[in-house]
Amino acid sequence: MAEAPPIIAVERLVKTYGAADTAVRALREVSFTVRAGEFVAVMGASGSGKSTLLNILGCLDRPTSGLYRLEGRDVPAESRCNLARLRLRTLGFVFQNFQLLPRLTAQENVELPLHYVKGVSSGQRRKRAQEALARMELSDKLQRRPTQLSGGQQQRVAIARALVNSPRVLLADEPTGNLDTRTGLEILTLLQRLNRDGLTVVLITHELDVAACATRRLLLRDGHLIGDAVQTALDARTQLAALPREDEAPVKA
Repeated sequence: MAEAPPIIAVERLVKTYGAADTAVRALREVSFTVRAGEFVAVMGASGSGKSTLLNILGCLDRPTSGLYRLEGRDVPAESRCNLARLRLRTLGFVFQNFQLLPRLTAQENVELPLHYVKGVSSGQRRKRAQEALARMELSDKLQRRPTQLSGGQQQRVAIARALVNSPRVLLADEPTGNLDTRTGLEILTLLQRLNRDGLTVVLITHELDVAACATRRLLLRDGHLIGDAVQTALDARTQLAALPREDEAPVKA
């Protein structure tokens, strides 16, 4: 049986900002593929090209040159309307700062992407949002606004919103960056569970311990892809279980 084509294929990708003497090459002929079901961490210091790469993978920006195929479609060649439909159908986004609308409840925030899907009634939007939040164990927080939720709860609402359209790829930009260690591990445990259920995850991070929870690691430096390695993922649940309980006193030296 022939192997399925990669869900993401990037070849000699270049992104340049500015022109002439002020030109900045954020990506320099980056090439890699991601197959369905992988959990890939993209690592690099500030200025390495991580955010630029994420914007291109998320169909939010176009490369200066090179190939990017998503589900076999030539992304740079697509119209804006087609890109919007592709993002809505194929991609889910999770951000470091959650990006929840403060005036909306958790349920209303999760419903937002469904407003752009034709043929989905208000009742269906409500039902699908409630199901997505139940998957995040937030059924008792449907009517809470972001300011009434903890950071971890806000990130789980954001993940529910990313999943409500059943995307094939989840793009996570520093999803634990604003969370404490315990809460960050809870989010990583959730991402690993979603990946085991078949969701492709591409996670942007600068933290080694976060990247260690992926099954593959890409390393960017100054716009170059300098590393691409398969690894045995650390189980975030095991790390979480090893943390002292919040009611335990710290061990004195």
